[in-house]
Amino acid sequence: MLPDPLPIPAAGTVRGSIVLPGSKSYTNRALPIAALADGTSLLRGALESDDTRYMVEALRALGVVVRADWEAGEIEVEGTGGRIAVDSADLFLGNSGTSMRFLTALAALARGRIRLDGVGRMRQRPLAPLIDGLASLGVAIRSASGCPPVEINADGLPGGTVTMRGDLSSQYFSALAMVLPYADGPLDVAVEGNLVSKPYIDMTTGTMASFGVELHHDGYRRLWVEPGQRYVARTYDIEPDASAASYFYALAAVSGGSITVEHLPPTSAQGDLRFVDVLEAMGCRVERGADAVTVHGPKQLRGIDVDMNAISDTVQTLAAIAPFADAPTTIRNVGHIRLKETDRIAAVAAELRRAGIRVDEREDGLTIYPGTPLPTTIQTYDDHRMAMSFAVMATRVPGTSIADPGCVAKTVPGYWGLLLPLLGAAAP
Repeated sequence: MLPDPLPIPAAGTVRGSIVLPGSKSYTNRALPIAALADGTSLLRGALESDDTRYMVEALRALGVVVRADWEAGEIEVEGTGGRIAVDSADLFLGNSGTSMRFLTALAALARGRIRLDGVGRMRQRPLAPLIDGLASLGVAIRSASGCPPVEINADGLPGGTVTMRGDLSSQYFSALAMVLPYADGPLDVAVEGNLVSKPYIDMTTGTMASFGVELHHDGYRRLWVEPGQRYVARTYDIEPDASAASYFYALAAVSGGSITVEHLPPTSAQGDLRFVDVLEAMGCRVERGADAVTVHGPKQLRGIDVDMNAISDTVQTLAAIAPFADAPTTIRNVGHIRLKETDRIAAVAAELRRAGIRVDEREDGLTIYPGTPLPTTIQTYDDHRMAMSFAVMATRVPGTSIADPGCVAKTVPGYWGLLLPLLGAAAP
């Protein structure tokens, strides 16, 4: 059991090499795709976390045979050939946004009643674009608020054209993309406005291709699959999580040290690996090897002005090291992160101010000014990324603690066991 709050030891120059667990984004894409495939798939390097466990348990409730060896990081999935066998299911998905969005679309393939729900915060997270999109196709789907809980009286997914707004989440589009091969007819998915977090569509495209289906898009304005394609089972290796890597790269940056993340190729489609480009702009040196990426921190970080729409899961990581730069850092075009596990713009501003740092908060971003943070207990708002990012700031501020450290279980349960040894402290 971790102490709560968890004191974070201050550290000097930090150097090291780590191996991170598998990507949550890839694991939670591979699972429903493997569930729809013909044959039995083996997912290797799969992430064990709250989000992936919710996905596994929900697939089981839908009649999919899933055997998980979490210790080995292996999940075996018996594909259904696109058939959802149960005629009724209740799915509880905690606060897993990927599970909620992806399984809402998958549930439309069923022939029966599927209800999806989650924790209180999930009931505040918008699902309306996907609900309205499915309803426009003739799917019998109901929600009182445009958020979970949602109930589907499914009778298959009709073909046609569906248009959804793109400014809230790319997950609505990934959700429909993954089930396109099993619609009752050709189905086009159109984007209204600008699509946020486009690299996640690339991840979906790559995962689908690994299982034998080619997803097309027209400059992220329209998505479609040519008729007649089906997923084929395979052994699928999951990359380390680039979002989790950002915290360790930030640690190198802020300490003037160096951190290597092994088995994370610089060619990865994971958009959050582009966080190292942000660090380069702040004065870091980045080494991109064949199968690893290393960040070397500078003597002094530079303040920057950056659009982080495509890599918005790393906003908190940048915010946590911004006070140590030589000039203000401005983060732009990330208004959609107010709809994540918490309002991430407001939460970041509140916790930096708690530490005595000046922050200008805007609807779509932040400006963070240089300063010397004061020791405090950082509140984490049941948001794993608040805990992991502000722990990096805490390594430079003796006497700082992280409240509710267990919230990291949502995506990186072993985070403290990776971070604390780098700081010269015993792993929990």
